[in-house]
Amino acid sequence: MLLQRHCYSSAPRLLLRKSSSSSSRAPKRALPGIHRIILIRHGESLGNIDERAYGETADWRIPLTNRGREQARVAGRKVASLIMPSDINANTAEGTRSNNIFFYVSPYLRTRQTLREILHEIPSDQILGIREDPRISEQQFGNFQSHHTMQDNKASRTNFGRFFYRFPEGGESGFDVYNRVSGFIGTLKRDSAEYYNDDEAQEEDSTTICIVTHGLSLRLFLMRWFQYSVHEFERSYNPKNAAVVVLERDPGGWFELSPVDRIAMGFPSYQEQEIRVPGEGGGGEGSWAESG
Repeated sequence: MLLQRHCYSSAPRLLLRKSSSSSSRAPKRALPGIHRIILIRHGESLGNIDERAYGETADWRIPLTNRGREQARVAGRKVASLIMPSDINANTAEGTRSNNIFFYVSPYLRTRQTLREILHEIPSDQILGIREDPRISEQQFGNFQSHHTMQDNKASRTNFGRFFYRFPEGGESGFDVYNRVSGFIGTLKRDSAEYYNDDEAQEEDSTTICIVTHGLSLRLFLMRWFQYSVHEFERSYNPKNAAVVVLERDPGGWFELSPVDRIAMGFPSYQEQEIRVPGEGGGGEGSWAESG
């Protein structure tokens, strides 16, 4: 079942255009056919400027501010610049092949509104489809949230550790969000594998995946993808509202996080990570063997 453009859908498949050409067998790699992954935190929301809003409005219904909408438009223009047809050098019978884009979005109002503003900046013929996925939604803090109680809980989280601290009264820990984001990554891999096999993908890395989500969920996606340790996650920071975080596929087939984005969030480079493949350097101060 194909996804309609510009429509939210719960359909189980990701629409990707397939090529009739084939090439020699190559080693399997993550997300065949995908050239780039873009992660975007929602624009400024009412809760970002006044946390008392969570006591009167359900978290998932908190809207963007006017500033947040403008931030989302700016993010949309950046995404549009990244997927310009000139970014792809391969030619087809029709000429230069466009770099297409597929969106995943959290069901929260502020992420949906962010995506809506982004879509105003993206050429419609480059949008393959949109899917809403609850697994990339915000950490659950409980239902209506007392401002004073939340301040106390966040202070306790700082002392306990952001990854394992569980918010009381039905809330989640960072670990819970990590687990559902991990399941979402599995869906990404199955979606791309279903529509691109590795024979075709070597010449067809033309699709960008864009994920519109929340600050914590975005960082936990990166933690899972790049196998950052819990200690490395604890030292990281949320990106700014409407930040556009880019992972590009390198010539070797691996995705690399933009150094600017990595440094802004406080994540280490591969060479600095606590846990690495044996024989590729490492150890050193703050290593896995010495931490905790």
